[in-house]
Amino acid sequence: MYQPPSGARDLFPLDVAQKCWIEDRLQQVFQRWGYHRIITSTLERVDTLMAGGAVQQSTVIQLQEIEDETLGLRPELTASIARAAVTRMAGVSHPQRLYYNANVFRRAQRGSHNRQQEFYQAGVELLGSGGVVADAEVLLLLLDCLNTLGLKDWHLVLGEAGLTRSLLSPFPEDLRDRVRRAIAHLDRITLETLPLSSELRDRALLLLDLRGHPADVLQRVSSLNLDDSQRATVSALKSLMEVLQATFEAAELGAMRSSSPVEVIAPSLILDLSLIQTFDYYTGIVFEVVGDAATGRRVLGQGGRYDQLLGIYHPQARTYPGVGFVFNLEELHQTLLPTGQLPHKTPATNWLVVPSSPQDCAVAFAYAQKIRESTNLVRVEVDLAQRDSQDTVRDYARRRGISQIAWVSTEGLPEIETVPFGE
Repeated sequence: MYQPPSGARDLFPLDVAQKCWIEDRLQQVFQRWGYHRIITSTLERVDTLMAGGAVQQSTVIQLQEIEDETLGLRPELTASIARAAVTRMAGVSHPQRLYYNANVFRRAQRGSHNRQQEFYQAGVELLGSGGVVADAEVLLLLLDCLNTLGLKDWHLVLGEAGLTRSLLSPFPEDLRDRVRRAIAHLDRITLETLPLSSELRDRALLLLDLRGHPADVLQRVSSLNLDDSQRATVSALKSLMEVLQATFEAAELGAMRSSSPVEVIAPSLILDLSLIQTFDYYTGIVFEVVGDAATGRRVLGQGGRYDQLLGIYHPQARTYPGVGFVFNLEELHQTLLPTGQLPHKTPATNWLVVPSSPQDCAVAFAYAQKIRESTNLVRVEVDLAQRDSQDTVRDYARRRGISQIAWVSTEGLPEIETVPFGE
């Protein structure tokens, strides 16, 4: 009865220290790129969370109706940020560079036992800027984050939601979703058994193979009978690949010329035109970061471009382009654990302040506060137990990793002792 509810868990101090280690490094990268933190409401109207039907209502954990409004817990942050940007940040100059660090909630599917329902995420949204350069910024920011975390065994899977939809448009509407799911899951058998004409079956099998090295995939898709819009999208993808490649080459050259060279890790990039994201508001590039570590294959993050989403919330239905990504902090945590980078223990207390008698606790608290104010961050405990000897106090300090003891007299005068370890 008194355990966390199904799908939830508690984070203890070491878990929190490791989570904060990841969050702090991501936040530093976000800020270096000029992004500012936004905090949106955990509670939203269900209509807001559904993003015009792009988010399935079955994923939303709904609450009781309050004053004729159905509220829910956010299953992701992009819709909430889009709502805030067009309703509460009107008149702000573009582009807006925003980042977040928050928890989200998703209803577990029926029949799934103890499936997680609360998740921690950190991500960015670049609002009001479209085109190849904005896409490149977000992808390069993503790569900077991964390099800062010291991750090496991962690859970036890149798709194009708008192009994929248009390439699937010739299929009958009642079969289109089944074709798309079969392609996404590499299910050749289903494609060969669906009631399709020979021409459409050949097209489906061709789409099935539109994944791999970007240059090869772009060459294959260019061989199709494309309309002007599709050719423009393919051209934009080629330009994006060129910008990324030129940036990697420039970074490598700069690292070689630097007096203190920094390792530049270019991504293993896979172009996959069958890539499907969980939420269906994407209109342009979509992508996933997949890690291959000792703990298994994990989706570390995902994102994409959504150029129609903000118009859903704008009072005059005026839309602005947007692109962003999110990191799944639990997956990053599990991937980083075997690397030895994360903290192995919670930070030790620096000082133990010991009053000379129970009546002198006020003096001890005052001296402890004086130490706390002496530097940026110092951890100070006041000894709350009346131990039978100074040796017992020293043993306690040694077990807790406390390096300094201040024995405080009735007059508030301290006698400082350094605790020896390893004896």
